[in-house]
Amino acid sequence: MNNYLFTFLHSFAFKYNWLDSAVIFFAEPFIYIFIIAIITILVWQDKVLEDSFDLKSIYKKSRGILTITIATISGYIAANLLKLLIHTDRPFVYLNNIHTLISESGYAFPSGHSATISAFAFAVFFKNRPIGFICLVTMLLIGLSRVVAGVHFPVDIIGGYALGFVVAYLLKRL
Repeated sequence: MNNYLFTFLHSFAFKYNWLDSAVIFFAEPFIYIFIIAIITILVWQDKVLEDSFDLKSIYKKSRGILTITIATISGYIAANLLKLLIHTDRPFVYLNNIHTLISESGYAFPSGHSATISAFAFAVFFKNRPIGFICLVTMLLIGLSRVVAGVHFPVDIIGGYALGFVVAYLLKRL
């Protein structure tokens, strides 16, 4: 099932230049742009920098944003540590005749991009449901783009999502 779903999704690559450009954008730089934009919106929404520049006040207003940041970084670190333990090949190594839209190296499971954006999206969702919902939809788009780009199997993405959720949930509980 994993190989079949990968083959189906990856079959959309290299057909239309506009689609390839969109997949490349969502698979690589978009995650960073999106995270910075959402953090900026949350800082503005929580009025972190308004009123006074008292450190105690800024800390109190930004605790949720700090938790989101810690979850995001923790999701990234946890994924990379698991990759070192699990050693799963990427689709272009495992399957024949797979060409990728982007360049990647290293092990595949769990997807670091998916774990990072998942930890971020769920942490935001736990803090602010409307913005969190946008983050969860974006999370799906980023994961899908990594499969279409040919650098991850669907199971790598799902594993990253699960890891990110666990990280965000555990940090929420602290």
